[in-house]
Amino acid sequence: MKEMIKRLSLFPVIAAIAFLLIQVICDLYIPTLTADMVNNGIVKGDTSYIWQLGLIMILISLGGFAAALLNTNISARISYKLGCGLRKDIYRNASQFSNDEFDKIGTSSLITRNTNDVTQVQNLIEMFLKFLILAPLYLIGGVFMAYRLSPSLSTVFIIIVPIVALAAIGISMYANPLYEKIQKTIDRLNLIFREGLNGVKVIRAFGKEKQEFERYEQDNNEYTKTSIRVNAIIGLLMPIMSLIMSLATIAITWIGGKSIDSGNMEIGTMMGVISYSVQIMTGFMLITNVISSIPRGMTSAKRINEVLDMTPSICDAKSSKQTLGQEVFLTFDKVSYCYQGAEKNAIQDISFSVRKGKTLAIIGSTGSGKSTIVNMIPRFYDVGGGKVLLNGTDIRDVAQSTLHDRVSLIPQKSALFFGTIRENMQLGKPAATDEEIWAALETADAAEFVNKLDGGLDGVVEKGGGNFSGGQKQRLCIARAILKNADVYVFDDSFSALDFKTDAKIRMVLKGRLKNAVTVIVAQRISTIMEADKILVLNEGKIAGVGTHDELKQSSEVYREIIASQFEKGEVA
Repeated sequence: MKEMIKRLSLFPVIAAIAFLLIQVICDLYIPTLTADMVNNGIVKGDTSYIWQLGLIMILISLGGFAAALLNTNISARISYKLGCGLRKDIYRNASQFSNDEFDKIGTSSLITRNTNDVTQVQNLIEMFLKFLILAPLYLIGGVFMAYRLSPSLSTVFIIIVPIVALAAIGISMYANPLYEKIQKTIDRLNLIFREGLNGVKVIRAFGKEKQEFERYEQDNNEYTKTSIRVNAIIGLLMPIMSLIMSLATIAITWIGGKSIDSGNMEIGTMMGVISYSVQIMTGFMLITNVISSIPRGMTSAKRINEVLDMTPSICDAKSSKQTLGQEVFLTFDKVSYCYQGAEKNAIQDISFSVRKGKTLAIIGSTGSGKSTIVNMIPRFYDVGGGKVLLNGTDIRDVAQSTLHDRVSLIPQKSALFFGTIRENMQLGKPAATDEEIWAALETADAAEFVNKLDGGLDGVVEKGGGNFSGGQKQRLCIARAILKNADVYVFDDSFSALDFKTDAKIRMVLKGRLKNAVTVIVAQRISTIMEADKILVLNEGKIAGVGTHDELKQSSEVYREIIASQFEKGEVA
């Protein structure tokens, strides 16, 4: 929480606290004036004194109202600006994470931390500037002012305040772990809900709606039970405080009544002390609200700090000012990598080199390490052993921005963003002209269906490209990638949704367009990679063969098995 407080601007905080102090002073002074009015005005029948004090009380009340209004306004501004800054920093930090950090925290948890957790911290800061300071001031100030009026009556508060404070602290300590559990449960609910939305077609296709609902319901019920439990615990504070303060009022009335009857106290004094008991009760009520927010806010602050304090495992080294050479080639030198928590390496001792104008194809069974190799090229993962060289330079010695400018990637899952065709295309090249975009769409065999859209390049792309088929999305992603001027173009199973005719047509056009770059194609179909200059065959994370299609048919058993699985006996591959 200290890190959150450090983010607050000093002068607005001072202003908020100053107005809060004015409000408290005004509120605490009113009962003293009331006692004075009763004792010296009403009892003695001095009308002018009553009018004089009444006018002063009105002015003080208006001053307290104005101070409270200004405090509320400033506190809201401070807290919402803090929330705005936290969301920006979480997004900025998360955008720099490597795949390792995303695997560790989880996408759903990041969304929760950027929304629900920030809101909890935002609310806590607002309550801190309004109530967390106000409550103890009411408590301490009320007891002090009551003591000034009547030391004998104020002893009641000196006894009950520590008792209520201990009860509040004990309940808060018990509730804190439950709030942490609630936030983790929200993470799981977001995960299940997100998976259900993204996989709704699969769920319906397999008739698993009931099972998925039960899965969500289980965590939802857990969240509900925990929330009820923690709120029931926090809810104990209010009845406890009401009971204690009611007993205190009875004690004050009884002691005061006896003192008034014996002539040792005036009635106005007892009325003033009772008014202070109300303010002390208000302080306890405010503390109850704050206590219910502190554990949750502290838990949320801790979760936010985990994201903000997390240093990306992949960052630019001190030597990252190094530039890439002009001669284009890509080299893997004995590269190995192991995922977090895995028992063995995903890839082991991978070595190859591809020069400008050449195409490297990578093929292998599911889980053989194809995508792992692809993720090494733009440095989404860092090598565990060996090194990756681009144009003769270790990519770890190059600024990531420079590396990403020179590598163009089409991932396995086609990623389109809500907006227009033009906006999606310009992600590859922000300054691209319409002519350049149309040329890229022609290369990817996407110009025809884009032309038929209402608006053409201004045609709408729904979230995730939901208004396009799988093949259309892949072709748009290919167009976006080749629009970018890069040294290396990586196609990670980017032709899987295309028919054989379209696949062959696009690859033929690409070969001429990308003649000054290295092309890396990951594919499952033999027909997609047959004409590659070099084919890398993977099996269980290791190289099971390297060569052309014809060479591998003779030398690699794994490659022959792949051919046999895709072609009927007697067909030529």
